[in-house]
Amino acid sequence: MGTKGRAIVNLNVDDLLKELNKALADEWLAYYQYWIGAKVVVGPMKQSAMDELLQHAADELRHAEMISGRIIQLGGTPILSPFDWEKLSGCGYLKPEDPYVRKVIEQGIKGEQCAIDVYSKLLNIVKDKDIVSYNLILTILQDEIEHEEDFQALIEDINQMMEREKK
Repeated sequence: MGTKGRAIVNLNVDDLLKELNKALADEWLAYYQYWIGAKVVVGPMKQSAMDELLQHAADELRHAEMISGRIIQLGGTPILSPFDWEKLSGCGYLKPEDPYVRKVIEQGIKGEQCAIDVYSKLLNIVKDKDIVSYNLILTILQDEIEHEEDFQALIEDINQMMEREKK
């Protein structure tokens, strides 16, 4: 990182790097959770669920790229081993052992709600102390909020479809 770029960061960069690497671990696990979920999902509105999961997987991968880039800018090293992802992750990984569409999407909602908490806390850490990280985290947080809304809307659609089929 450039000398001046590092000088304007008004907090402990090593602590921030740890938090960013935790978020990076979450993003990699979320990427895989959504990607594999799209492969195994079954049930009503399967195609809609697959499309949503694959789109969110792509977004999580983009988030991982953004975070790893910022880690490098700050003079740190992104997580080097996938074996460390689950150890560092705050949100964990929810295996789609039950591939029923509602279950997979509910796991996605849980993951997005955790991500919203993670990025809200990170935003407070960097606010007025690191404008570059703040803008990056704000962008990711906006995506995570949208993901939660998308997944919840899909659950609502499934519920409505099931109600119509009962009639």
